[in-house]
Amino acid sequence: MLSSGDGSIVAALAALAGTAVGGFTSVVARWLSQRLQVRAQWFARENNRRQVVYREFIEEASKCYIDALQHDDADIPALVGLYAKLGRMRVISSDAVVKSADKIAKEILDTYLEPDKSFIELRDMTKNGTIDLLFEFSMACREELERAEQF
Repeated sequence: MLSSGDGSIVAALAALAGTAVGGFTSVVARWLSQRLQVRAQWFARENNRRQVVYREFIEEASKCYIDALQHDDADIPALVGLYAKLGRMRVISSDAVVKSADKIAKEILDTYLEPDKSFIELRDMTKNGTIDLLFEFSMACREELERAEQF
């Protein structure tokens, strides 16, 4: 049988256990919240990093492609820059993005071997959409960035 003194000890222990459980729950909740916040910040930084690389690749590839359409001699420094960006993408991007970027780089190299295009031919290519070498790449990037935002 419990005496009246034992009842107060049980009540004190119950209060102490309740406080400990409440404190532990608060610490765990705070830790989980911080972990989720850090993860969200990491994904946002990765997404921004990809966007920068993709933008730079698009700008570099556009310049190289127009140069290839108008000249026989390759702009080697620009092509090196293009391949450097392709290398960065191999580290951070999906296979679909990398394959599309690789296809663009190969197409640019092949274009240097073709006859130069006149302004009229370039205008016609613009009108019929054949000048848009970056469409598939842009769509692959967009899909990848949208998937990353879902996390």
